[in-house]
Amino acid sequence: MRIELKEISIRDLVEGYQDLNEDGVFGYGGKLDIRPPFQREFIYKDKQREAVIDTIIKNYPLNLMYWSVRKDGGFEVIDGQQRTISICQYIVGDFSFNARYFHNLQIDERNKILDFKLMVYLCDGTDSEKLEWFKTINIIGLKLNDQELRNAVYSGSWVSDAKRYFSKNNCVAYNLASDYLNGSANRQEYLETTIKWISNDNIEDYMGLKQNETYALELWNYFQSVFIWVKGLFKMYRKEMKGRDWGFLYNEYKNFLTDPNLLEDRISTLMMDDDIENKKGIYEYVLSGNEKFLNIRKFSPNQIREAFERQKGICVKCQKQFELKEMEADHITPWSKGGKTNAENCQMLCLNCNRIKSDK
Repeated sequence: MRIELKEISIRDLVEGYQDLNEDGVFGYGGKLDIRPPFQREFIYKDKQREAVIDTIIKNYPLNLMYWSVRKDGGFEVIDGQQRTISICQYIVGDFSFNARYFHNLQIDERNKILDFKLMVYLCDGTDSEKLEWFKTINIIGLKLNDQELRNAVYSGSWVSDAKRYFSKNNCVAYNLASDYLNGSANRQEYLETTIKWISNDNIEDYMGLKQNETYALELWNYFQSVFIWVKGLFKMYRKEMKGRDWGFLYNEYKNFLTDPNLLEDRISTLMMDDDIENKKGIYEYVLSGNEKFLNIRKFSPNQIREAFERQKGICVKCQKQFELKEMEADHITPWSKGGKTNAENCQMLCLNCNRIKSDK
């Protein structure tokens, strides 16, 4: 890896600046690819990009930037995309600072900014060397998350096409299912979630297989299928539906046959059940029948002590006497059959009898 430190003025940086949305962001006379395929979307908030401009106006040094040298003589931003775009957006008038746009400044003020020198390391080497360098220097600032790093490692036409569907707040995935997903589209979390689902949690393997493909249509079609299924099966949206692993549920239960209206009645009843502490788990429960997703409310210490004293420490199954620490509280009428978690429905079983009952 060969690394050269170079001073580049803001005047030269913004020459020919173009933001072509999905087709990339370019500057430095068209020679600099500011947002190559492996880079994240622009995520700076107003205060962050204003801090960049404030630093320049005060003539304070801005953190080092890193560009990789391409074989055609052009450059790609390795580190510094957020600062670079902030600078360019200000110069072309996309936002103001201290209530003044760049074009509102006096000529000497504008020239002072345009003549500001940026310190840039130019890195020349193999693709793998540059990607390793990219991972190393991005430990500072807004650290890349796991999926952003994967996008770097598996960069190519497939990642670029996948980002078209999944990587902006107004992307088609966001418009279709933002109410159902946690995380941020422009931090690649929608993309990560969908690949996790389709690959059964083997994200790197899937991206490695797809890296050299041109289109990510399989991934997008899968995503649509998941939420067509979800919206068709569950007739009413509730806030508890946000963040469920819908893809994994779709993979396992996509052939689950039931009347959506009856299912809605069941869900509504469960939502009103005070014994269910994890309302979000209702959706997994109605598909799997496994009560572990519900976190059924446990008997209170007072209810347990009351039942123990009432039974005088005798297990109702084996009729042997035990210490309190050797017993567990159990529903007389199971919760699944309408039994409530209250004192009247509490009985004490020894550990062995309770285990045998649970295994049945």
